Amino acid sequence: MVEIDIEKENKAIAQEYKELLRISYQTLSPDDKKLIRKAFDVAVDAHQDQRRKSGEAYIFHPIAVAKIVASEIGLGATSIAAALMHDVVEDTEVTIEDIEKMFNKKVAQLVEGLTKIAQVQKDLNISMQAENFRKMLLTLNDDVRVILIKLADRLHNMQTMDSMVEHKQVKIASETLYIYAPLAHRLGLYNIKTQLEDLGLKYTEPNVYNEIVSKIKETKEEQDAYIKDISDVLKKSLDEEGVDYIIKGRPKSIYSIRRKMLAQGVSFDEVYDKFALRIVYKSNQHDEKFLAWKIYSIVTDHYRPSPSRLRDWISSPKSTGYEALHITVMGPKGRWVEIQVRSERMDEIAEKGYAAHYKYKQGGGNEESGLDTWLNLLKEALESSETNAVDFVEDFKMNLYAKEIFVFTPKGEIKSLPKGATSLDFAFSIHSEVGVKTRGTRVNGRLVPLNTELKSGDQIEVITSSTQKPTINWLDYVTTSRAKNKIKNVLNENTKKIAEEGKELLTRKLKHLKVTLNEQVVNEMVNFFRLKTSLDLFYRVGIGAIDNQQLKDFAAQKSNTLMNFFKNKITRRPHTADEDINKPVLSANYDMLVFGPEHDKLDYKLSTCCNPIPGDEVFGFVTINEGIKVHKKDCPNAISLQSNYAYRIIQAKWIDSSQQEFKAILNIHGMDSLGLTNELTKVISNNMHVNIQSISLSGEAGIFNGQVTVIVQNNTILKKLIDNIKKIDGIDKVTRVYKN
Repeated sequence: MVEIDIEKENKAIAQEYKELLRISYQTLSPDDKKLIRKAFDVAVDAHQDQRRKSGEAYIFHPIAVAKIVASEIGLGATSIAAALMHDVVEDTEVTIEDIEKMFNKKVAQLVEGLTKIAQVQKDLNISMQAENFRKMLLTLNDDVRVILIKLADRLHNMQTMDSMVEHKQVKIASETLYIYAPLAHRLGLYNIKTQLEDLGLKYTEPNVYNEIVSKIKETKEEQDAYIKDISDVLKKSLDEEGVDYIIKGRPKSIYSIRRKMLAQGVSFDEVYDKFALRIVYKSNQHDEKFLAWKIYSIVTDHYRPSPSRLRDWISSPKSTGYEALHITVMGPKGRWVEIQVRSERMDEIAEKGYAAHYKYKQGGGNEESGLDTWLNLLKEALESSETNAVDFVEDFKMNLYAKEIFVFTPKGEIKSLPKGATSLDFAFSIHSEVGVKTRGTRVNGRLVPLNTELKSGDQIEVITSSTQKPTINWLDYVTTSRAKNKIKNVLNENTKKIAEEGKELLTRKLKHLKVTLNEQVVNEMVNFFRLKTSLDLFYRVGIGAIDNQQLKDFAAQKSNTLMNFFKNKITRRPHTADEDINKPVLSANYDMLVFGPEHDKLDYKLSTCCNPIPGDEVFGFVTINEGIKVHKKDCPNAISLQSNYAYRIIQAKWIDSSQQEFKAILNIHGMDSLGLTNELTKVISNNMHVNIQSISLSGEAGIFNGQVTVIVQNNTILKKLIDNIKKIDGIDKVTRVYKN
């Protein structure tokens, strides 16, 4: 029986290998196929005795990663070979030297870069996961393909997480949403970004994910009919004009639907643009722009466009290389519909990102693409950054997701900057040395302050002086990480020596207090003294701003037995069968929080960033100075906390206890009518027996907005209250406010 299973498995492995060659985006030469076959044989041999948690042979994982690299990212034979062997050095006796002898130096370098990432990620005893991300991103300096293969590895891991325990699923999914999805976005890998975001939501908020999936299935038939109606109208006109094209419907991702529901405070049914139409046309590069606007004209002949929502990324491509025309039109039944217009070349770049961009750039001269420029800036930031790791990752993410503006140099050259960038940011974008010598800036010929926010179309001139030097105020004048890092580096030059002396002094003083100075202690001290970076800490010790008594206070809190108790509770045992601790029973009697697998009753504070109440799905977070803080699972800060500080997350669950009351704030919106306030208070106080702490209603031109603060015992009662308020005639929307 076992032999039959093995034979069947070997056939499946061989089939997967054939599929890998078939779906490759690049044309594979006979030599390419030999290289891939050799890598496949090495991987099969190295992993022959290994199995995944699901029970399947381990080799299926590297083959799946190689398939993503080959088809979805579009890399060539060298990368496919590296993907097949990406775990070989980490998990087996094979060395980098062996791979270089068997293959070549480039394959060995890629495998080495992937091995470094894997080793960095295993070292989870350091104080912050953010430092791991910074080290991982440093591999960009070797070859961007390392990061691309790592994204493929992460995608397959996310696709096959069902056999993992819940707390590991949440941690990996949080990491994915925190850094990998933004990275895929910035590299133009929109398909992979979408999959990573949807899978991240599936494991961080499974109830929300499943509800949206269910509703999408319910409405699919109606959506398909709606898309067909529009497509039929457009096809007739496009055919008459002789355009060679295809039209396809593209559903909005589950994650983006969820994001829109949260951002606009609407339900699933109120998200109207749950899909987009894409028109992909054939064209030579010379006629691409002309045909795009011709299709725009045809579309707008039938449907009225929204001028404010036209996006022309053909005239000014995104820095990822993305090109398209996005038109939002009023479709049938009064619903807005987004229509994307792309040539086949543009569509390929949008789907394959970096690889397709590189393919089309071949033979196109030496002009640097926007993506290459961005990668060079990223490398510079990585090399020069001396900020705290968390600050660095937050800055990095901000620049990943930033919307773009397009401005001009005095000579008329166009430059891309993130939205919100200032005239001083522009100076640093020209060159770091121009930035540090900036004396003033002119925008559209007028002298303006250095912190003037730029708009698309502005023309900027930078006035420099050899005697000019940055001041501390400049950090408030800029928004880009490149400018911030350079200003900080210049400002820090004078403080580095004092900081180095301060570090030596701090090491000696802590030794007397029986505390060893290491990376974790440094980060704890940065938090304890409410500083931003380790440099701030060492500098303040060096100039005597942190005295001996303050160091004694830190050492005393560090040895606090309650804090050690918290840490032991988190780390002393693996996750047990009590997997349902974060699945509270929403009953009126469940109103007290307990922590950890053993349901310990510990002191805690409710976080003000999301204001949890009984019945909400929550987790505990062990802070440095304030004990346990309780956050909702869908708190805006949850992903960052779970990703950066996984070792300080503690499970939490509501249990039955004596009744306690909690404050909840509701925003109410609707049509103004006589007696509405009376009806509202009647439903809340008389029918529901809920106390109103405060109520504020205001009306204008037949519309009213109100805010009611109520005292409730738990989430179940609050949900019932919201449902009853929605039934009042004229009420349009009731939403809970999570921040005072």
